[in-house]
Order: sequence, then C-alpha cells, then structure tokens
Amino acid sequence: MGEVFDAFQSEKFLKRYIPVSKNQLVKSIGEIKIKTPLVLKIISKDALHKTEINGVRIIKSNQELESNFKDLIKTANKKKIKLKGIMVQEFYKGEQLIIGIKKDPVFNHVILFGLGGIFTEVLDDISIRKCPITLQDAKEMISELKAKKIFEGFRGKKLNTNLLKKVLVEISKIPTNNKKIAELDINPFILNEKSGKVVDSRIIFSD
Repeated sequence: MGEVFDAFQSEKFLKRYIPVSKNQLVKSIGEIKIKTPLVLKIISKDALHKTEINGVRIIKSNQELESNFKDLIKTANKKKIKLKGIMVQEFYKGEQLIIGIKKDPVFNHVILFGLGGIFTEVLDDISIRKCPITLQDAKEMISELKAKKIFEGFRGKKLNTNLLKKVLVEISKIPTNNKKIAELDINPFILNEKSGKVVDSRIIFSD
C-alpha cells in the first residue's frame, strides 16, 4: 500500500471533479469560519476510521462548539493520535450514498455504488461497472439497486438523480489520469432534491 489521503486531502483532490461539502482544517476554534450547524472531525493518519474513536461530532449550535472542539483535542491526546487538525464541515442533509473505485486484478478499475452510512454492510445493495462509464451506465446502476425507490420520489422526495448520474460518470473517469489509485471511498455522498456533495472520503494509492 502506498500513500493514503485522509478526508481533508481526499476532498481537496475530489473537488476538482465533483461537488464537495464546504470545509476547512483548523488548529484552534478561533479559525472557524463555517456557521453552525456544522460537523467537526479529527484528521490524522493515525485515525482514518474517525467514528471508531468518537472523532466526529455534529454541532447544532454555537453553545456546543467550544466544549466539543476541546473534547476532540483531548480525545486525540488521550489516544496518542498525531493530530493534523480538526476538519470543520458544513452540515448537509439528504440520503447517504456510497460511491467507490477499486482496482480489480482482472477488470482494472471498477466503480461501485449503493446506499451509504450504516446500510452499506447491512443491506449489501451495490451495483458495479468497469471504468469509465456513460450516463446510460449510471442510470442502470441506480435502477439495479434494491433500494431504487428512494430515488423515485420515496417519502415524497424526488432526489436529484440527474446530478447523481453526472457524478458517477465523473468519478469513473478519475482513474484514467490517476492510474495509481488502488481504492477511493466516498461514504457518504449525500444527495437531496436540489444537490449532492461528498461528505466523507478516503483515497489509497498503490506504490
């Protein structure tokens, strides 16, 4: 395994191709420019799975901000994590999706798509194609999911599938000029009626 991009590095890389939620990396609370509600995340090479160490906090008001910020610093120190900073991110609502790229020994790069968040492992509802894909491929990937109803006006909300199709196509093109990508995980990509954005991601490069 080669270089690993943390969430902040990954999202900086991805925003050249697809929409990414507004974020900044800070060392102190005074540097924060994003207004509440927002999300705080520990960023460190030692803590790529942030939720396992309680390293992600949703902040709904300014009153919660200071105590949670200090607590994340304390958590990092307690667990002896070399902290790169705290990532501050706009809070974004919608359906959680997973989009990924994996380098397959037979097919080379493939794109994976399905429901994100806690449902990823529970439902095992994923569609896969060889990269790069077309808009028609993206449409078929969405319709193949068992949970496709959420894109068709489920619960009175019609998600922005036109944007989603374009995002899937753009992601599938990334390995064309970045052949050393071994794995690219976006979990979640949050999609709502108006737009969609990357909210958490990680990229692993091969040597």
